[in-house]
Amino acid sequence: MTDPDAPRLVLIVNPQSGKGRGALAGAQAEQLLRDAGAQVSVLRGSTAAHARSLAEQAVQQHPDGVVVVGGDGTVTGIADLLADTGLPVTLVPAGTGDDLARALGIPADDARAAASAALHGRPRRIDLGTIESQGVRRSFLTVAALGFDARVSERTNALRHPRGRARYHLALLIELVRLRPTDFQVQIDDEAGEWRPGTLLAVGSTSSYGGGMPICIGAEPDDGQLRVVHVASLGRLRLIRLFPLLLRGAHLARREVTVRQATRVHVSASDLIVYADGERVGTGSARSASVRVP
Repeated sequence: MTDPDAPRLVLIVNPQSGKGRGALAGAQAEQLLRDAGAQVSVLRGSTAAHARSLAEQAVQQHPDGVVVVGGDGTVTGIADLLADTGLPVTLVPAGTGDDLARALGIPADDARAAASAALHGRPRRIDLGTIESQGVRRSFLTVAALGFDARVSERTNALRHPRGRARYHLALLIELVRLRPTDFQVQIDDEAGEWRPGTLLAVGSTSSYGGGMPICIGAEPDDGQLRVVHVASLGRLRLIRLFPLLLRGAHLARREVTVRQATRVHVSASDLIVYADGERVGTGSARSASVRVP
């Protein structure tokens, strides 16, 4: 017999996330929650549009909380909708990067431990950023990329071969050959805009992207601020030398790198490509803001 006082949870699972990790993590999370006595309704979807539809269904069930199994893209696609409800959201990371989980200290390799937070965890309010490009407005929770890194993501998505990590490496090589500076025009908060040619520009609510690259060191997910990291125009060899520093978070001491704090950022360039939380947003111009805490 069902305990009427048992917590009622909706489990939204992206089984395709993390190259299939989502399916296993979802099953483990479901078992842990049911064994603990929770009433669990499971919803599964493999696309961003489907996940958002499932989130709408979840809200209509008036649960005590929502548990999301997937990567950063899965969570971001439904974050604004769930934030408007005030429902507590538990993340069970199962993506390829899981940078949001990293920022929040959520175990990325233990679905049961992550899911248990829905029953025993302490709520934490975090910033929900917004980014707009070409009339498309979406939320983001980690880092928006607007430069060389976004171009590599774009190239990776365009390539059909090879598979796996090798495709990213090939995209990186292609973009290194095609490397050229971007004529960023940047406006921070109420300051006057300025031209800032560069190789890379990242706007972060958390510190890392790409599965742990600490590009925006010092960014905190709950301080209402964004870190704006700008890397000046670099040649191929200097960019290659900078990469090891980026990987270990030692790049901020370089004179080619500047860091600012902001609550609003407007960036434009004729050849801008915009990615946020690893997902394509648009091209040409971007407005990003850390505007609310769900």
